[in-house]
Amino acid sequence: MLGGKHKRRCAGGKCTPVVRPRADVVGERGFTLLELMVVMAIITILLAIAIPMYNHSILVAREDALRSELSTLNSLIVEYTLDKQKAPESLDDLRTAGYLQQIPVDPMTREQDWEVEHDDVLLVVGQDDPGITGVHSASNAIGSNGEAYSSW
Repeated sequence: MLGGKHKRRCAGGKCTPVVRPRADVVGERGFTLLELMVVMAIITILLAIAIPMYNHSILVAREDALRSELSTLNSLIVEYTLDKQKAPESLDDLRTAGYLQQIPVDPMTREQDWEVEHDDVLLVVGQDDPGITGVHSASNAIGSNGEAYSSW
C-alpha cells in the first residue's frame, strides 16, 4: 500500500508509516509584525526619495516644452511679419495664414491663453501698422530659474 518513498517504523513486530509534516508548514506561520514594519519603512523611504524626483522631472519637462513653444511662436511672428510686411494682430492670424495648424497650449496654464506683446516697433521697412511682437506664458508662477514664467 505504501510506495518505496515512504518509510516505516517498526517496533515489536508492528510496522506503521512515518508521517512527516509538510515542509512548507514547518517553522513558518507568516511574517512577524517587526518584519512587516521594516518592509513598510523601507517602502516609505523609497517613496520619499522617488516622489520629489518625479515631480522635479515633470516640472523640467514642462519648462522645456514652454521654452520650445515660446521659441516657435516668437520665430513664427517674426516670419509672418517679414513675409506679409505686417505684424499679426493676434495668434489666430498665424493659424489662418497657415503658419500654425492650431495655437499651442501653454504648458504652465494648460490652456491657449498666451499673453501677447504689442509694441510700436516696426520690424520691416514697409510695415505700416504695429502688431504682435512676441508672446509670453500667462502663468505668474515662478520657474526653476527664479523668474516668473510670464517674463520668459
